Amino acid sequence: MERLEELLEHIATRVNVNLAHMGIDVVPILKNAIPRERHLLFYAFYALTNDHPVSFRFINSSLGGTYFLGRTLVENSVLYKSDIRGDELKRKGDVVEFGGIKTRLFSDEVIRILNSYLVKTLVHNHSKNPEIPEVFKILNTVAMHYSNIHGTTTESVFLGPFATVDFAYIKNCVVGEFAYVQADGVSRQVIEPGRVWVRHKGVFEFNYVFPREVLRKYVSMDENGTLSGEFFQHTSKREEDFVPLYSAVWPEPFEAKGRDSYVSPYSVIKGDCVIGDNALVAQRVHIENSVMGKGSNAQENCHISNSIYDGFDITAHGAKVINTHLAKNVFVGFNAFLHGRKPEHITVGRNSIVMPHTIIDSDEPIAIPDNSLVWGLITRQADLSTQCIDLDDMARADNLAMGNMTFTGNGKAFVDAFKVRIEHILEANGAYYDGTKGTRGHAQQIQDACYNILQPFQSGPERGMYPPMTIGE
Repeated sequence: MERLEELLEHIATRVNVNLAHMGIDVVPILKNAIPRERHLLFYAFYALTNDHPVSFRFINSSLGGTYFLGRTLVENSVLYKSDIRGDELKRKGDVVEFGGIKTRLFSDEVIRILNSYLVKTLVHNHSKNPEIPEVFKILNTVAMHYSNIHGTTTESVFLGPFATVDFAYIKNCVVGEFAYVQADGVSRQVIEPGRVWVRHKGVFEFNYVFPREVLRKYVSMDENGTLSGEFFQHTSKREEDFVPLYSAVWPEPFEAKGRDSYVSPYSVIKGDCVIGDNALVAQRVHIENSVMGKGSNAQENCHISNSIYDGFDITAHGAKVINTHLAKNVFVGFNAFLHGRKPEHITVGRNSIVMPHTIIDSDEPIAIPDNSLVWGLITRQADLSTQCIDLDDMARADNLAMGNMTFTGNGKAFVDAFKVRIEHILEANGAYYDGTKGTRGHAQQIQDACYNILQPFQSGPERGMYPPMTIGE
């Protein structure tokens, strides 16, 4: 595995030369995060559909267990069990707007991953970087287990486990474990672990920080890249269920689903489950003894068990929902953790928003009212007094402090931005499609997907690396 070791050293030097002054050394992390032999065990696979152009180029890279869809270029990188989704990349001729100025794309947008190391990382959506809107760039970046890079270009960035960067462009930054950043352009900053930061410059800013002692209970990583905490334990228990899927050329599909819904053959469905019409279950989703109502979706790395979704409910990338009842039109944000101890121990009222990286870990029944915004750490009903607000009240706010949360700016703009985004997700996923009206979304577009299976070298100095290959433009 000489070439793989050389590649890891190359990535480490590229990242360290930009981030060493911020107190991060990725060498021991890259050395220990994934045992070398595991890079040989799993296929990579590229999804082919009639709605997404076939175009990829892989050069001097290791791709074990990684899923690709859409135009992708990977060079000098190691991707392990990651998801690279280009189903919403912008197309040639599209008009995009940055700061009130419109510009037309001269070519199709491509995801370009260079000199980077991504472990069980979700990459999705078109970028918001005005510099080169045709290139969704991930450069000199290390992203640890279950992190999310969503609509965000990254250059010389380290993401801790369960961290999320969302609709931003970030350069020369360290993003701590379980931190969430949606904050326009960010450079030369260390984002502390457990910070939830949503900023639209000149319009609004939301901040919440989990106490360190609380964060250590749920997720922690030492200097050698070793993970611990309840999040890691929860995901590890379910990972063995995926091993047969990612070791097979074509897993058996789940057939007992509603009309115009999609259940990825690379998801796990166990026990007594109901998947309603127009529902979407992405790859690497784990669902057990649950009901997903019409138009609902579960995105990559989501775990749902003993739960009921009434309909049009969104479970964003990496969210976990256990013993919970979601009424209609509930949004559960990135890497949120809703953990009831008994069936329907947690109930979330209709039209509510559970902020990204929220932890609801119930010691008693918890009922979140309709039309609520929820954030932070909630273990009992009384916690809602400082970590829950009616969305109409939030829309009227301009300066708010509740517990560890502070908000400044235009509350209506903040609430409206969430509502617009939620509606876009439902429409893009095909939640409203009826066969003749409404938009065909991901649930309908990918139903007939086939997969190009890619394998690494199994012997010699190239062991663990993938042959260079190019298909399409």
